Amino acid sequence: MEIRLGDVIRFSKAHPCGGDRWLVVRTGIDIGIKCEKCGRRVMMERVEYERRVKEVVSRGRVDSK
Repeated sequence: MEIRLGDVIRFSKAHPCGGDRWLVVRTGIDIGIKCEKCGRRVMMERVEYERRVKEVVSRGRVDSK
């Protein structure tokens, strides 16, 4: 699964605050995400992230190197 900074994703379960949209703020071995409703930041392993993602709402930018 391709993961980009700035991706907005939706998981199969909502966050306890009621928000269901998350922004990808860090990529690498671990993925950093931020709840768009309450601002809570969470780090999770790439394998767990890929298992939980239900849909990609919008794509982030592509870095050209």
